[in-house]
Amino acid sequence: MNLKKFFCISLIGCLIAGACSKKNVETPSAGDSSKQAQDGGLTIKPGVLSVGMEIGYPPMEYFDTDGKTPIGFDVNMAKAIAAKLGLQAEFVDTAWDGIFAGVDTGKYDCIISAVTVTPERQVAYNFTKPYIGNAQALVLLKDSAITAAAPEELTGLRVAYQGETTTDIYMTKLVEAGLSLEPYEYDKVLNCFDDLRLGRLDAIVCDILVAFDYIAPADSPFQIVWQGEAEEVFAICFKKGNDQLTNAVDQTLDALFADGTILKISQDVFKMDMVSSARK
Repeated sequence: MNLKKFFCISLIGCLIAGACSKKNVETPSAGDSSKQAQDGGLTIKPGVLSVGMEIGYPPMEYFDTDGKTPIGFDVNMAKAIAAKLGLQAEFVDTAWDGIFAGVDTGKYDCIISAVTVTPERQVAYNFTKPYIGNAQALVLLKDSAITAAAPEELTGLRVAYQGETTTDIYMTKLVEAGLSLEPYEYDKVLNCFDDLRLGRLDAIVCDILVAFDYIAPADSPFQIVWQGEAEEVFAICFKKGNDQLTNAVDQTLDALFADGTILKISQDVFKMDMVSSARK
């Protein structure tokens, strides 16, 4: 994850009802966007919304047990957006280190892959409004004797987190403010959970989206005892200057929020509302 605090952006579409002539800056209505998309005027492939995605970040995007079928929050949302536009969603599995280059070179129409909105990316790419918020979480074992109910209460405990992440920054600030603990910094967050399970740690602080994935199984030994405010947001990313498709997808995303589709996807995947806070 990026080391900077993430910020949300808003792209406001303007519709002039009853106008007889079009201006270059005019944003099409949702109906016009859908028709234009179906006619092949918006996307690289007629009838297809091609989505760049690193399929390896559960529960946002990952392969089903067959090892071939993409599933997860972003996958379900992308399919809903494409269907609303009268298109088929096509997923292009792409390594993260090349995912932005792929949208720049026209390998796919957009990136829907837990892309955090940062000031630097806002300069280089187009984004929709945010669709989900992320936050920090405190994870303990279900049978833990630890009574800490917030990160500030982790004094003297063995606390794990992934290095070079927003969690790292968050924990560093707490330590600098006077919190005394035993920090265990890992390269991969999955190793944190392995060692907590084995009793080598007392607690984990990590992204709430990651934490939910670990507590989801019925036999999970983990529990979330604290969740922070959503200070990071994900949005859909497009090549800079691709305003028509950006606006069309943004309007479609608004419609899917309004009719409850995005909330339902969140409840299906996370068993709770993880999306509404991103729109506040």
